[in-house]
Amino acid sequence: MESIVLKRTGQKMPLVGFGLWKVTKSSCADTVYNAIKAGYRLLDGAGDYGNEKEAGEGVKRAIKDGLVKREDLFITSKANNDLWNTFHAHDHVKALAKKQLNDWGLDHFDLYLIHFPIALQYVDPNHRYPPEWWGDDGKVHLQNTPMQETWRAMEELVDEGLAKNIGLSNCAGSLLLDVLNYARIRPQVLQVEIHPYLTQEPFIELARILEIPVTGYSSFGPQSYVELGASKDAGSLLQSGLIGGIGAKHGRSPAQVLLRWATQRGIAVVPKSNSHDRLVQNLKCTDFDLTQQEMDQISSLNQNLRLNNPADIDPRLGIFA
Repeated sequence: MESIVLKRTGQKMPLVGFGLWKVTKSSCADTVYNAIKAGYRLLDGAGDYGNEKEAGEGVKRAIKDGLVKREDLFITSKANNDLWNTFHAHDHVKALAKKQLNDWGLDHFDLYLIHFPIALQYVDPNHRYPPEWWGDDGKVHLQNTPMQETWRAMEELVDEGLAKNIGLSNCAGSLLLDVLNYARIRPQVLQVEIHPYLTQEPFIELARILEIPVTGYSSFGPQSYVELGASKDAGSLLQSGLIGGIGAKHGRSPAQVLLRWATQRGIAVVPKSNSHDRLVQNLKCTDFDLTQQEMDQISSLNQNLRLNNPADIDPRLGIFA
């Protein structure tokens, strides 16, 4: 299985994509261009990453040079390439989506996600963009916008052709079930943190029953959080003896084993890398199979360790409590 078919539109979402989080802004255009040249067709970005324009330049160049056509690419955006927390009010959703499309140089997103089920006070993009989590005073300011209002605006993006598919990111099962109670257009994809330290089996099973595909991010666990001082002292999965040993048996790198652990269960992945060699290597993670015993051994590393938890910023943001 190299792609996942989205139920409402029948559109195919590649199983392995290229994530843009922390891709260096100065080299992002070249990195995206080279990722497409290497065979990536799914690009996963967000306004909060601060590199949308540069990513769009890479896409534009790849299309101009004949590497791909626009319809060959599946571009995911979270307000802030998916809907960021400060744009949850109805009228702000469409305005931000249009800004992000303009930054990318696109007329539509293949998938547009609500980044977090958190509403923060609006920050005008002309004042500060990306707005991040804090106000000008360095404090977190909540806004009373219900998810139903935000989701209604997301559905209007589909109606107007600005997004082909919409979905949720960083959500728990209770929120998903609530959205399904009033959704005119069901979420087509759920994007959540998944790695061997946070296996999330109950959520994955709920999504399977509801027939909603899952994309896992932070596939390498604490690797991307070390430089942010947010790894929570978790041991490196890429240096794990277990992961390394399994990789050696298959002639694969630890990164490929971690990605295969997810993709073999039908979970899409969006690893990023500023290294071209690793970028190419990550893409080649679906042409071998782990044994069930190896899959179980990797899953046994679970600690329910959530690395991307807004409650670490402010306890009032305890969406996973």
